[in-house]
Amino acid sequence: MTRLEAKVRERRELSAEDAGRMYALYSAYYTETSCERFAADLAAKDYVIQLFAGADLCGFSTLALLEFSAGGAARRAIYSGDTIIDHRYWGEQALASAFCRFAGAVKAGAPGTPLYWFLITKGHRTYRYLGAFSREYYPHPVRPTPPLAAECIDTLARSRFGEAWQPESGIVRFERSQGQLRAAWTEPRPSLTARAQVRFFLERNPGHASGNELCCLTELAVANLRSYARRAFLEGHDEGTCPVSLDRRARAAVSPVAAFGALGPAPAPRLDPRG
Repeated sequence: MTRLEAKVRERRELSAEDAGRMYALYSAYYTETSCERFAADLAAKDYVIQLFAGADLCGFSTLALLEFSAGGAARRAIYSGDTIIDHRYWGEQALASAFCRFAGAVKAGAPGTPLYWFLITKGHRTYRYLGAFSREYYPHPVRPTPPLAAECIDTLARSRFGEAWQPESGIVRFERSQGQLRAAWTEPRPSLTARAQVRFFLERNPGHASGNELCCLTELAVANLRSYARRAFLEGHDEGTCPVSLDRRARAAVSPVAAFGALGPAPAPRLDPRG
């Protein structure tokens, strides 16, 4: 099988055709969505990591760069939005490596400011990335969430999701689903439920199959990253600063919503749920 190649692009570089290809892949795995909702979410992001096998788009993750304050100090976060990888490539590390390199480049732009990964997830596979990347992440299957981490999560979730954020449970629950995994992909194989991370995720987010999101946080710092992630992070840091722009007016001016919406629903590829 062809190995995946990752490409990081500024969101404003994407054409309507690019967005249509992304939506075709996304809607193959997610229901309760639409090209309009997908385009609106995409327009609120800054960057996209795309995964290719040759010319075929096989995965992507959308990213927003956020600035916030917690614990009396300025902080930054990379917020992961819509993310999917063709199931034939599950286990490939191209996305993980590209994300960590990107995070290192972001950190290089403001080395004195704490940087976090703010992740919301409705799937146990995505939640497990936290433990693969980092030593300390929250919520954690064993360790309680420290006050500063809890404040960071609350600040980011409240700002991003408003009344849909439920701090008592740590869940974002929308009045109407904003997208949920198709039934074939929601439940883990029986062998996986023996893993502490998987059991914890299912207990903390019992409504995941209906699109509920568990809000998670880990600090993107050399001391907190595991060996594989740390190497990629340092490579990105050493390569230099990524062209970060937090100008929301510039973002809005190049929104792809209208152009993408005109495409109509993209045809979804056929998939074998058995993997």
